[in-house]
Amino acid sequence: MEIRKIRFLEPGSPAYRPAFKNRFVYEETIRNPSIGLMTLATIARGRVPDTRMYSESISLVDWKDVLDADVVFLGVFTFAAPRGYKLAQYIKAHSKAVVVMGGLHASMNYMEAVRYCDYVLLGEGDESIGEFLDALAAGREPDFPGVAYRGRDGETVCTGARRPPERFETVPDRGIVVGYRERAGYNTLWPQVHASRGCPHDCDYCAVVRHFGRRVRTRSPESVVEDIRQAIAFHEPARGRRLTQMLWITDDNFFADRAWAVSVLEAIIDSGISYHFTIQARYEVGFDDEMLELMKRAGFTEVAMGIEFIEDESFEMYHKKCTKDDVVRSIRNIQAHGLGVRGLFILGADSHTKGVGARLAAFVEAYGIKGVLIQAMYFVPGTPAYEAAKDRLLHRDWEKYCGNAVHRPARMTAAELQREVICASRKIYSPARLLRALLTRRGTDRVLFIGEYLWQASVRKRMRRELANLEAAELATQPAQIPPAQPAATPAQPAATPMAG
Repeated sequence: MEIRKIRFLEPGSPAYRPAFKNRFVYEETIRNPSIGLMTLATIARGRVPDTRMYSESISLVDWKDVLDADVVFLGVFTFAAPRGYKLAQYIKAHSKAVVVMGGLHASMNYMEAVRYCDYVLLGEGDESIGEFLDALAAGREPDFPGVAYRGRDGETVCTGARRPPERFETVPDRGIVVGYRERAGYNTLWPQVHASRGCPHDCDYCAVVRHFGRRVRTRSPESVVEDIRQAIAFHEPARGRRLTQMLWITDDNFFADRAWAVSVLEAIIDSGISYHFTIQARYEVGFDDEMLELMKRAGFTEVAMGIEFIEDESFEMYHKKCTKDDVVRSIRNIQAHGLGVRGLFILGADSHTKGVGARLAAFVEAYGIKGVLIQAMYFVPGTPAYEAAKDRLLHRDWEKYCGNAVHRPARMTAAELQREVICASRKIYSPARLLRALLTRRGTDRVLFIGEYLWQASVRKRMRRELANLEAAELATQPAQIPPAQPAATPAQPAATPMAG
């Protein structure tokens, strides 16, 4: 077939909506577009010049343009899978385009995804996307590793797992994403760079090692620095400087290859780039004084630490080689080097009981953690945690797998878990702490807390809506009881309603 036009599409859940609050509140109607899909679109455009990407995280989709394409690629995470499937079906019903799905969820669940599209690209597509386009152009089925599709007899064909690419030096062209440049100056959207893939650890709930492997693979320091330059330039519009001059290096564990991490930090220092950086890391980096000093010199202001739990029992239960004492000592040493700490936490371990939300909030306050991301225990299909909890999952409505309680924990109900997440968020991002941040924090640090305060309020609003569903489901499974007599509600005595959190 002749391939003259390719479109990439990132489904959103919820999809982008134009709104003034997009400048101030992240995730409710606007989010950063996928760096991974952007990278594949950049590679594809090297073969087919008429290649563009739409992300429902950041813009509306021009469907006339998409339906005119010869090939449409969709990249999906678990929470956006239902939206992705709907879009794939719509494209197949209204165009002649070859529809291809990929991304973490489709790769790890290709038996599900292949029902909605023509092909699924498995794993990392940096190399396979070129081979795939060659096969389409030659009019033959792909016979190389890393593809799944429905055969003529209706059975799913999988060509096997593909070896991950050793090198991936592509600097993504952010201008390839429709609408991105117009919104790049919003303080809700941060410049992002991804520099390495893979993780040597094996935590049960993490999908990274299942998707990218346990061997860490890296980009050259020169490529990383050039990507940083382009990301900053793209997000710093000519009309004025952003309030939040912060770039996020999105690697899941940047410091897993220590020698390489040192070389990247030294390259950033030598480049003369003057900007603020944040990065994700495990607790071990807090014991590496040389690394922390290099980070400080390079412009890093904080570490987003994957703490997850605050109990040794939970660490052991989910095979995370860590203790609470390790985490506390790491936090204190990072702070002693003049860097802040953000915490990424999970509630809903089988060791957790009611009150865990308040205990987490007290931990955050006690150790001066600057900000948090809190999720109920999450289950990406294909991970050990998912397999172990299959019989306790409430549903497989993937759109709700975005921080909500979706299973029955051992020592709480799902509704109680949802309330604990809401409680922790409410205490950490309380009006009193907002006032304290306004009075004591300065510059980017103050702006970030204000933005997080608004973001967390929107997260709690979404979680309260789901809490009503969880409570209803809980009542439906309880034995029927005769309720005590109650006086009829009158306008002067309204019927009571349950309070969330």
